[in-house]
Amino acid sequence: MQARPSLRRIFGNSLPPFPPKYYLAMTASMADERREQLEQYLQKVTMDPNMLRSDVFMDFLKLVQLDTFSITIKTAALDIFLPDGRNIQIEILTSDTAERVLEVVSHKIGLCQELLGYFGLFLIRFRKEGKLSVMKKLADFELPYVSLRSAGMENCKVGLRKWYMDPSLDSMLMDCTAAVDLIHMQALQDIEQEWAKPTQAQRQKLEALQKEDNQTKFLELSQEVRHYGYLQLDPCTCDYPEPGCGAVLSVGNDEISCCITLPDNQTQEIIFQMSRVKCWKVTFLGTLLDVDGPQRTLNQNLELRFQYSEDSRWQWFVIYTKQAFLLSSCLKKMISEKTVKLAAENPEMQIEVPEQGKSKKCHIQQSQKDSSRFPPRKSKIEIAKADCVFGTIKEEDL
Repeated sequence: MQARPSLRRIFGNSLPPFPPKYYLAMTASMADERREQLEQYLQKVTMDPNMLRSDVFMDFLKLVQLDTFSITIKTAALDIFLPDGRNIQIEILTSDTAERVLEVVSHKIGLCQELLGYFGLFLIRFRKEGKLSVMKKLADFELPYVSLRSAGMENCKVGLRKWYMDPSLDSMLMDCTAAVDLIHMQALQDIEQEWAKPTQAQRQKLEALQKEDNQTKFLELSQEVRHYGYLQLDPCTCDYPEPGCGAVLSVGNDEISCCITLPDNQTQEIIFQMSRVKCWKVTFLGTLLDVDGPQRTLNQNLELRFQYSEDSRWQWFVIYTKQAFLLSSCLKKMISEKTVKLAAENPEMQIEVPEQGKSKKCHIQQSQKDSSRFPPRKSKIEIAKADCVFGTIKEEDL
């Protein structure tokens, strides 16, 4: 990579070492390991806002992605899937970033340009029985064509979804018809996938509003639905309340909601409030293979551990999931949105508010592969029900 000496001169020792390249033909396991190493590298460098503002560094990241998977720059067709199952085909360059692809597809569907920060591109796939799995959020600098080709999974697609964790932000989009169409499609999909969980009475009202084609009222009522606007992860494992417990995580609205299956097959609902999380980190555990007949796939080779206030003391909780980086992105997004809201309510705080989709001004503790932190809070883990108040955040704590 010709750009690396220039980057080293610009950024010095803050530039993490680049993953070593294989010069012989890569086996499937080597390709998977290389993909994980690149993911870790991208996660680490994006912690530095100065790097993200550098045109030299952005050009370098493009070359890294193209070179790693031996993809040449050419014109290509790319399908972008909407939450209702339809796809929008656009013509792109293989070197086009997610930010550029999002601009192209939004223009094609009539989405207001000033609202682009409320949406994002994701790698998605449908598992058995049509269950939706969101594999990762594509960062602005990632190349969707390359990410799709290198995903190493069957039935993987690039999907357009809203990208905010605070459901009340729906109100910011209601003057744009295309935006309302998109969040309405996603609300229907989330209910169908049982990510959002309406009561029977709510479901009947929503069905009536759907028949009336009243999207605005439908979305207003959806705000009252449990887990509306949350992102649900694939089933995983955790170490709470004891090691090896199964878990399904729903993330949104300043909380991590966990449905935990205990060893005796009983279930327990646990809610971790973001205002009581001190920090978290993602760690690569190595390549673990899950053999299912002829299929050999990676299985939960990442963990995300977070430090949480329980009984006035800090305790680490661990989640083992292939979607650890996606979960980390969701946690960061919730902090960013809360910071924006606090800055709007308290101008004297003088917090630099990030633009939608852009990096925020912050100092983040690096710990192993990916970590973030914000101020400690004293409280307990909430069982099934929570009502939290987010404390004041100071810029130096972020």
